[in-house]
Amino acid sequence: MSKMSERFWTSKYHSSVPHNIEKYNYQQIIDVFDEAVQNYKDQKAFENMGVHLSYNELDRLSGDFASFLQNELGLKKGDRIAIQMPNVLQFPVALFGALRAGLVVVNTNPLYTAKEMRHQFKDSGTKAIVILANFASLLQEVLPDTEIQSVVVTEIGDLFPFPKSLLVNSVIKHIKKMVPAYSIPQAYSFNKALDIGSQKTYQKVPSQLEDTAFLQYTGGTTGVSKGAILTHKNIISNMMQICAWMKPKLKQGEEIALTPLPMYHIFSLTVNCLAFMRYGSKNILITNPKDIPAFIKIMKESKFTVMSGVNTLFNALMNHKDFSSIDFKRVKVSVAGAMALQRPVAERWEQLTKTKIVEGYGLTESSPVVCCNPIDGTDKPGTIGLPLPDTDIRIVDDNNKELNFGEAGEICVKGPQVMKGYWNKQDETNNVIDKEGWLHTGDIGLVDNDGFVKIVDRKKDMILVSGFNVYPNEVEEAIASHPGVLEVAAIGKSDVHSGEVVKVVIVKKDPNLTTEDVIAHAKKSLTNYKVPKVVEFRDELPKTNVGKILRRALRD
Repeated sequence: MSKMSERFWTSKYHSSVPHNIEKYNYQQIIDVFDEAVQNYKDQKAFENMGVHLSYNELDRLSGDFASFLQNELGLKKGDRIAIQMPNVLQFPVALFGALRAGLVVVNTNPLYTAKEMRHQFKDSGTKAIVILANFASLLQEVLPDTEIQSVVVTEIGDLFPFPKSLLVNSVIKHIKKMVPAYSIPQAYSFNKALDIGSQKTYQKVPSQLEDTAFLQYTGGTTGVSKGAILTHKNIISNMMQICAWMKPKLKQGEEIALTPLPMYHIFSLTVNCLAFMRYGSKNILITNPKDIPAFIKIMKESKFTVMSGVNTLFNALMNHKDFSSIDFKRVKVSVAGAMALQRPVAERWEQLTKTKIVEGYGLTESSPVVCCNPIDGTDKPGTIGLPLPDTDIRIVDDNNKELNFGEAGEICVKGPQVMKGYWNKQDETNNVIDKEGWLHTGDIGLVDNDGFVKIVDRKKDMILVSGFNVYPNEVEEAIASHPGVLEVAAIGKSDVHSGEVVKVVIVKKDPNLTTEDVIAHAKKSLTNYKVPKVVEFRDELPKTNVGKILRRALRD
């Protein structure tokens, strides 16, 4: 038990709140799914473009898909299957079908290049894939270099009723020209796969808590993408921890969750798709959250009670002219993760909506959630909150010596949600998980006297100016408070005198914003060596699929 754990946060999680899997008879994720189906049956589970699937319908369709995987494709327990599609109704059908068949799910970003797809499929030893037709041309290119034997291709409207399915698919393919030509003769259509599967029943595959459920590849923002081995125990534990955290406000069978973050991303997968399932929530799937006008239209119509997102998404929504027309009276909480929530964004959101964004923190290697601010009104803005139940945190220096409260160092995590390791990369695993089981996150943070954790920055993103540490998050937050700034990223730039200087790359909100304006504003809140010496303006910033700004791409 670390020193940080001695000042525990049990007061935030009443002892009667169950949060660990030992109190349940769960052996695999599908046990939780089966319980949700039993409890919520005809209630809506997922909705997309006005079409919904009930828990019973999801049960039937995922069973058909599991049967197809077993009986038609001959896949066995432990075989890897890639799912490569955005938020559409087919995603949960394929996901739960694969888990029911005992397979290991390899979530794959649809926006990957052919090179990235080839790496992930070869590294994971993927044997089958379910892919949206929009990306099948790239799959055709890489197939000969992989072990993939079976392909299922789907289109966005495949699970919509006729004629909506025909209309949506035709518009996307022929009007919007979003499906490049491809030829994969052996591929099954998604609906054909379901038809084949419905002719036979699937055999339930017993899994154990230590069995692998997902190979969840890191985003590659700091290097080559690696597959985190996430077991059924990892995922179920994090689900239960999240449910304990949500208990003060969320009610079973009553929640409507907006899901703009893609479910192939670990944040949305565990929080929206899985943890909310235990609450019988309806997930409203946003296929293209970058279409802000369409997203706002859904927000106006959906009567949502909870929402997850990232800083850039919340910022983009507020800067649209129709944002003020959304009714937030039913909203209990919005949750931010995946990147730092900037204080100006959080404050403006609360001012405009009269609701809060609470910030959490996690990483792929921890399934993902490690900390989150309480939703009972005792949150602490500017922090990532408190460690979840059964989660230990400690802060260490470069010599792995544990630091005291208030001292900044690397955040280390221990808990049941921490991954088993990296797929086929023992050396990489040993680099991040020490002999005592502590996961070294590579993030710099501190714990204050109340037990709240504050992220300072990524260790690898730190800027070194004349021997002084400068953390990009601090610079970015200071500059983001300028009303003429829409988005900002801070990076280091080589300098012959000081080693590095601070450079900021800015997307303007006010076209008249100048370099002098930015520097003058920064000087109001930053000491001199932290003030940007170089200011660059761009039309947009490079981002990951979930909207996290890619500082590495800017440095390159």
